Amino acid sequence: MPPPGQAQGEPPPKLRRDEPRPDPPTEQRKPPLRIAAALRESFAHGYGTRNLGADVLAGLVVGIVALPLSMALAIASGVAPQHGLYTAIVAGALIAILGGSRTQVSGPTAAFVVILAPIAAAHGVGGLLVATMMAGVILMAMGLARLGSLVEFIPYPVTTGFTAGIAVVIATLQLKDLLGLNFGERPEGFVDLLMSLWAHLPAWSWRDLALGLSTLAILVYWPRVSRKIPSPLVALSLASLAAWWLERNVAGFDVATIRERFSYSIGSAQGQGIPPLPPIFGWPWSFPDSHGVALHLNWDTIRALAPSAFAIAMLGAIESLLSAVVADGMLGTRHDPDAELFAQGAGNLVAPFFGGIAATGAIARTATNFRAGARSPISAVVHALFVLAAVVSLAPLLGYMPMAAMAALLLLVAWNMSEVRHVARAMKTSPRSDVLVLITCFSLTVIFDMVVAVSVGFVLAALLFMRRMVAVSEVKLFAEEHPAFPAGVPRNVLYYEIAGPLFFGAAQRAMSALHRISGETRVVVLDLRAVPVIDATGLFNLESALARLKQSGVFVILAGVQRQPRHALRKAGVGAFPEQCLIAHSIEEAVAVAQQRAAARP
Repeated sequence: MPPPGQAQGEPPPKLRRDEPRPDPPTEQRKPPLRIAAALRESFAHGYGTRNLGADVLAGLVVGIVALPLSMALAIASGVAPQHGLYTAIVAGALIAILGGSRTQVSGPTAAFVVILAPIAAAHGVGGLLVATMMAGVILMAMGLARLGSLVEFIPYPVTTGFTAGIAVVIATLQLKDLLGLNFGERPEGFVDLLMSLWAHLPAWSWRDLALGLSTLAILVYWPRVSRKIPSPLVALSLASLAAWWLERNVAGFDVATIRERFSYSIGSAQGQGIPPLPPIFGWPWSFPDSHGVALHLNWDTIRALAPSAFAIAMLGAIESLLSAVVADGMLGTRHDPDAELFAQGAGNLVAPFFGGIAATGAIARTATNFRAGARSPISAVVHALFVLAAVVSLAPLLGYMPMAAMAALLLLVAWNMSEVRHVARAMKTSPRSDVLVLITCFSLTVIFDMVVAVSVGFVLAALLFMRRMVAVSEVKLFAEEHPAFPAGVPRNVLYYEIAGPLFFGAAQRAMSALHRISGETRVVVLDLRAVPVIDATGLFNLESALARLKQSGVFVILAGVQRQPRHALRKAGVGAFPEQCLIAHSIEEAVAVAQQRAAARP
């Protein structure tokens, strides 16, 4: 039967803008994954010798910054410094070529330290490389599944809280080398680390501390002198030269360096510091475990490393996409998040076969890349080639870098990462519930780890979101007057306007209003124009309310149902029996049917 006012065989009237549209006949398919999207776009917009020159210069500048930083982050993660360099070379170049952000630079980052250090302590270098490889598979699957919009669903208090917590942990980890302490294996927990530092504090070295603080002062104040020459190049070069000269000319002056702390073997030859070799292919599980023997790869090992691999993948996705957003804001472009996730996965899958650890987009190096004039992913490739050239030609000199100077560099990284001003502003201006989420994520990151912090933070943020959605969801009853009824709402008709999503947090509250219906009511009109979505709980509560009204002999009209709720109602069979319930396409149709039902004799 056609709706009132429409003759048999007459085409339905055109819908107004505020009325729901019918479902499209076929779903729009997503375009295929655009691997190397950023590189393609850069060449599509015209790439000449001028752009190449700018990218080469920018790549050299970023390479200078990344060289000591990659070593310092590898050491902080519990592995030898060359593993960080191999990460910058292999993952940095591959991600740039396959990625979706034009100026993003990937490599080892400070955010990974709190995850990688426990893995290296428990499973050795081999376990860390296998976990990174597994994380790469997860990231590639996320890219293929089009989960690049993941960053949009991460609450700001969660990211701010765990980022500030990571900064505190990283800064605390550097006190050991800054003070020249040596207490063997690093404690796993933050509290245990503080206790170890306190217990060994009497053995601190004024030489290491003086060298570290001098390096930190140069890192902080050199940008005021010149921004063309990167401050890490100046600070760490001067620290290395000072340590070398003082050890040879001042009796009793001795500070810990990379040469003294790390060694390597090439065949039967032994060496100190960093091996002067490019990344060499090798199976990740052939590297030693925590006991110094080759990792035994089996199902138990994979199962034990799975949570760590998932944590690496999630943090890598978050960091890379946030960094890509920052790059978009500076360059005025738009990155392809799915291509970026796929590229991050490919980089983390391939890098462990060359001794590389986990990599992701680095915000500080990306910003440096842009300020140096980068305009395409070629600059990140040049940065990787520069690090490769430095490893092959300058490895003996890199071994003279003092550990205290590396610690000073990471202290500055931790300070910049903490974003104290943003945290203080969020604590001052945000609602108390968001402040609770921020403090919780910060505390759990410091006391336990980032995985626990993010998990709890997401749950808290989701619960607070549901509470806010329940607060904005409302049901309004028009017992006498409503603009849709020109002569007023009939006495035996109830008109309800429901606003807000009918999901499992708000459905019970919305539907409870339908319990208070008097016996003389014959028709109930539910205006659902302001209901954008309904889930299984909302559908169940709605069906329960309709069943109670049916038993009372009340006819129900659902008016102005939007696309998603209409599809859910159709699948559930709601409205399949027009004598009990009607789904009206417009408010006018619902009002006309309600007036006819109200005027008819029982």
